[in-house]
Amino acid sequence: MAESFAKVAVSDVTYWVDRPYDYRIPEQLDGRVQPGMRVVVPFSRANRRTEGVVLSVSESCGYEKVKCVDEVLDETPPLTPEQLQLALWMRERFFCTVYEAVRAILPAGLWFRPDGKRRAADKTEEFAALLLPAGEAMDMARAKKSRAPVQSELLKLLCAAGEVPTADLRELTGASRQSLRALADAGAVELFRREVFLRPRFIPDTISPLPELSADQSAAFTGLERLLGKDSAEAALLFGVTGSGKTTVYIHLIDRALRSGRSAILLVPEIALTPQMLETFSAYFGEKIAVLHSSLSITERYDEWKRVKNGSAQLVIGTRSAVFAPVENLGLVIIDEEQEETYKSESSPRYHARDVAKYRCAETGSLLLLGSATPDVESRYLAGMGRYAFFQLGTRYNRMDLPQVRVVDMKRELRAGNNTSISSFLREELAENISRGEQSILFINRRGASKLITCVDCGYNFKCPNCSVSLTYHSSNRRLMCHYCGYTRTVAERCPDCGGELSYVGDGTQKIETQLRELFPGTEILRMDTDTVSAAGSHDALLGRFRDERIPIMIGTQMVTKGLNFDDVTLVGVLSADQSLYCGDYRAAERTFSLITQVIGRSGRASRPGRAVIQTFTPDNQVIRFAAMQDYEAFYRQEIELRRVQKCPPFTQVITLSATGVDERLVLGCCKRICKLLQRALMSRQWVNILGPAPYPVVRVNNRYRYKISLACPQEREVRALVSKLLIYCNTEKEFRGVSLYADMNPYD
Repeated sequence: MAESFAKVAVSDVTYWVDRPYDYRIPEQLDGRVQPGMRVVVPFSRANRRTEGVVLSVSESCGYEKVKCVDEVLDETPPLTPEQLQLALWMRERFFCTVYEAVRAILPAGLWFRPDGKRRAADKTEEFAALLLPAGEAMDMARAKKSRAPVQSELLKLLCAAGEVPTADLRELTGASRQSLRALADAGAVELFRREVFLRPRFIPDTISPLPELSADQSAAFTGLERLLGKDSAEAALLFGVTGSGKTTVYIHLIDRALRSGRSAILLVPEIALTPQMLETFSAYFGEKIAVLHSSLSITERYDEWKRVKNGSAQLVIGTRSAVFAPVENLGLVIIDEEQEETYKSESSPRYHARDVAKYRCAETGSLLLLGSATPDVESRYLAGMGRYAFFQLGTRYNRMDLPQVRVVDMKRELRAGNNTSISSFLREELAENISRGEQSILFINRRGASKLITCVDCGYNFKCPNCSVSLTYHSSNRRLMCHYCGYTRTVAERCPDCGGELSYVGDGTQKIETQLRELFPGTEILRMDTDTVSAAGSHDALLGRFRDERIPIMIGTQMVTKGLNFDDVTLVGVLSADQSLYCGDYRAAERTFSLITQVIGRSGRASRPGRAVIQTFTPDNQVIRFAAMQDYEAFYRQEIELRRVQKCPPFTQVITLSATGVDERLVLGCCKRICKLLQRALMSRQWVNILGPAPYPVVRVNNRYRYKISLACPQEREVRALVSKLLIYCNTEKEFRGVSLYADMNPYD
C-alpha cells in the first residue's frame, strides 16, 4: 500500500515559523485524513501534542524522516476547499498565521476544551412516528381503549400529528416510557433520534409579501438585478440618504438571489442593529434566515452555523464574522453601513470584512453590494472611477424632508454662563418634544460621568498606573475606571497631593443623564452605552423599551447613531461634535461627518418632520457645516483632494508596523531599525512615504509601550512580502527579544 502524507498548518505557532509541516498518515488512519480536517500531531523537539488543520494530502514527501499524525479530531471536514484557500489568502494579506485565519472562519463551538470535549455538542431529540397506516392505527387504538387507554391515546395523537417528540407525547398524554416502548415493540410506532438546533427566537407566524418599491428604489433594484444575473463577479455602491429605503432594495435583491437558487449574506456593523434587521427580514424570509453574531451563546452560534452548512438557511444576517458563513452557492453579499469601523478586526487576523467579501465574491462570481448614507471615501472614489457600479437614492422613501439642522456655538453658551453640555436651545427643543409626546435621541461618544477628575489648586489628576491615560469617573458606582485595561479605584474626597478641592472635567453619558434628570424631573430617560448593554440580548431589550414604552429621551454613544428606525423620534442632539474631529488620524474628518450625518438621520423618519441640533466649539469648521447640510458630495469633493495631496488611501495603501514591549527604549530601537530597512529597500520607489517611529495616542497600555511606523505606498504584493520579512526578522532577532511586532493593513487608529 502506498504511503500518504499530509501537509498540516499547526496551531500555537508564531507568524515567523508558520508554514505547512509534513506528517505521515499511519495505516490505521489511512482514508480518514482529508483536507479541511483537524488533527493532533507531535510538534517541536519535545513532540508536544498539538492541534493542526490538514491543508492537503499526497503520496509523496520531500523529507526522509517524517513524524506521524496521532489523531483525527473531525468525522467530516469542517473546512471546505474554498475556505482553506481563503485561510491561505488571509495569511498573505493580513500577516497572520493560517490557524489564526481558521479560528476566525470556524465558530467557537467547534473548538475543543482542555478536557478534549467540544465547546458545543450536537444535540438530538427523540421522536415517535407511526409505522402503520392511519386506518390500522385507529383500529388498534379502539381495540386498546379499554385495556391500555394510555397507548390508545398515544396512537390517536400520532394519527393526527404524525411525527412528534416523545417528550411532548408524554406530557400531552401522561404516558410512561414503558407505554411508548410497548407500541414500538408491537411494530406500531418507530422511536428514533433527530438532530435539533438551539435557535434565537425571531421567526414570525406568517410570511409577508415583499414591500413595494418607489420609483427611485425600483430604478436601483433594476440595475442591481442586472448585475446579480451576470456570471462574473460584480461590485456596486448604493448611496442613499438616511431614510431613503435601502433596506427595501436589499429585501428585493435577496429575494431575487434566493429564487434563483443562490444564497446571500447581509452584514450589519453593530449587534444593536441585528434585532431590528431580523425582525424586518424574517417577515419576508422566515426559516431561511440564520443569524451569526457574538451576543448569541456558543451553542446558538454553532447550531446556526450548522444550519447554514447543511443548506437549511440560505440567508445569513450578522456582524463582521458572518462574512465567513459556509453558505452554498453564494450569490450576493450586502454590507450595510459599509463605512463603519466595526467591520475591521482589531486582533489577529486583522481583516476587514469588506476585503474578505471582495475575495469571496471574486472566487464565486457573486455580487458585492455596499450600502450607506455616508459611504467610505475609498468606496465612493472607486465608484467614481467606474470600479464599482453606482446607484443613488436621493430622497426619503416617504418623501419626507431631511431634518432641519441648527448648529449651536458652545462658546457663546459658556459666555452666557451655561457650563453644562445641554445648550439653552437644545433644552427648549427637548422641552417642546416632551410636551408633544415625541421622542428625542442625544448622542455623545463618551461613556462614564466625567473624562477626568483634577485638582483646582495643583492640577493633579488621577491616572491609570498601567496606562498613560487619566481615569474616567463613573457615577453609578462612584469609581474611577481605565477604559483600556479595566483598572478601577475609589474616588478620594480631596486631592491626594495637596488636599485641594477636586473638579470633575468633561461629560460622558452618565453625566448627561444626570443633567437631563435635573432639567426634566419626572421624565423617564434611557441610557445606551457599553455599561448598560453588556449582557446578551440587552441591546434588543433597551431598544424595545424605547419603542414600546415611548420613553421621551434616549442618550447614547455610537450605538444610537445608525440603523435605528423609530416613528416617534423627531429630535436628535449631537452634544460634542468636535470630539472626534481633531484626533490626528487621516480618517478623522470622514468619521466625524459620518457620525453626525447618521445620527441626524434618526430624526423625522415617519410622518412628522424632524429637527437636529449640533453643538460645537468650532461652528465654522467645514466638516461640521457639510454635516449640518447633510451634503455628502460636497464633503467628498473636499476630502478626496486632501487625500490626494496627503497620499492617503484610496491613492495608496497604508501598512502600519506596530511594536510593543515593556522596555520603551528597546521598542523605539526596534522601530528605528525597521525605518532604516524600509528606507533602504524602498528608496527607488515613487509614491512611498515612511512615517515614524511615532507613539500611539495612548502610548502605554497594560504597562506595554506602543510605537508604530506607517508605510504609505501603492498596493503591491512585493511590498507586503517585504513587510512579512521584516516581521520575521524583528521577531527572531535576539537584540529585540521582548518586543512584539505586528502589521496591519489600512488600520483605523
